[in-house]
Amino acid sequence: VLPAAREAGVGIIARVPLASGLLSGRYTKQTTFAPDDHRSYNRHGESFDVGETFAGVDFETGVEAADEFALLASRIGANPAQAALAWIAAQPGVTTVIPGARTPEQARGNARAADLRTLPSSFLEGVTALYDERIRPQVHDRW
Repeated sequence: VLPAAREAGVGIIARVPLASGLLSGRYTKQTTFAPDDHRSYNRHGESFDVGETFAGVDFETGVEAADEFALLASRIGANPAQAALAWIAAQPGVTTVIPGARTPEQARGNARAADLRTLPSSFLEGVTALYDERIRPQVHDRW
């Protein structure tokens, strides 16, 4: 999608960039959500596109992948949200990224993703390997 959008001169606004919070680094397999939270009632796309909830990845796999992602982020001196936002913003064709934040501290932390101007190749390779191993089997056929 990104190369086609770039070729057509269309900007991409990346929304829900933290996979409904999975890439915030705050969730464990024991995390529960309120009954009226889409992360409880839309895990399988019952109410709207499943891609809106954990990017279509099942919760347990998502938590495991997010834990691995957090290790990659720590190696570049960032928290998982900052690393994810920096990675998304660095994709050719992405015009802007819209992360959610519930507190001023979260918003400031998200803004610090801009400090990660150049992501090291070891991080980029780690993200690709993580995607290929954990995420691709669950979602790639949808895109």
